[in-house]
Amino acid sequence: MAVDELSPGELIAKLSSAPELSERPWTVRWDALDEPVEEVLTRLLPPETEFSTSGSTGRPRLWLRTREQLMDEGRLLAGLLRGARPEALVSFAPPRHVYGMLASVLVPAHLGVPAWYVPQFAPLPPRDHRRWAVMAIPWTFRVLRQRTAWLDTAERLAFVHSTAVLPQSAGDLLSLLGERASLTEVFGSTETGGVAHREWSPGDPPWRLFPDVGFGHGPDLPGREAPLVVRSPRIARPRTGAAVTECRMDDHVVRLDDRSFAFAGRRTRLVNVNGRRLDLDLMEERLAGVLECDDLACVPVRDPLTGEHFDLLIVPAAAGPPGAEELRNALDRIEYRPRSVRAVERIDRSETGKLRRVQPARARPEGVDR
Repeated sequence: MAVDELSPGELIAKLSSAPELSERPWTVRWDALDEPVEEVLTRLLPPETEFSTSGSTGRPRLWLRTREQLMDEGRLLAGLLRGARPEALVSFAPPRHVYGMLASVLVPAHLGVPAWYVPQFAPLPPRDHRRWAVMAIPWTFRVLRQRTAWLDTAERLAFVHSTAVLPQSAGDLLSLLGERASLTEVFGSTETGGVAHREWSPGDPPWRLFPDVGFGHGPDLPGREAPLVVRSPRIARPRTGAAVTECRMDDHVVRLDDRSFAFAGRRTRLVNVNGRRLDLDLMEERLAGVLECDDLACVPVRDPLTGEHFDLLIVPAAAGPPGAEELRNALDRIEYRPRSVRAVERIDRSETGKLRRVQPARARPEGVDR
């Protein structure tokens, strides 16, 4: 697949008018600018840019972010990488989403390094550099694990991940790479932009707010879970409303002090079944590590007996759906049995890997439905 070589001006001009920009690989030489990057971005970026939510928590909504908001966040994310001294950047995040715009366009611009955008099935960049920033989404780690020749030439790999719960494949890859790699996670949403970050390590370390973000006027329950409310100058403006500086997010957290919190789960991914509180994201990760399949998802459903429950959807691998014993052993690893297990042709996800709340109609499979 040919790689499009774009100037900064060509790239930014195409962001809103060329949807195929997320489907084709391209590269931009941000290291070749002959004027300050702040002046370039101020001239090229429109006063406001429109982004849509992924649809993972309801109907997609449109939000507007100002040029200054985008530039400020690009500068913050670039700051997370400067200590790794990257010589180049590769991004897997589609640029028509806010994280992709930041990861694929503004972060390399602020770092002043050449950047490559790589859709899922495109080749990786040439192995001309030794120190890489890698802007990741969930499938990135599984793909890179299969590209050992490219990984072996890298002296340093500084990963940044956002948009979803970190997959098990990330920890596996980091363990393989050892001291050559680091991973920074970014916590946020389309509405808020990035609100917190942390350096990945086993043991679920706390999240720390970005310098320009503070806790809002939500419930302050020491040691107890509550919705996350944040204040930030980077909160997006709804397409049909006025700008605000405070936002209640779709996440539950436990505040640890004035600047940090522990994540308890996304509201739409938490279900209570017969008094058991279940985090569907965590159960998905455990199942994905032991089931041979192309994809799987735990989907919340309404149930006439328990009120809330969940179904397990499986996209079978080429060899077919998992057998009864394999499935039984996998389900023994999670806190609660799903209401049903079904094979489906695909699981509807956004470009960044988020599960959409409304899934396509499901077929009744042989040997898997329970």
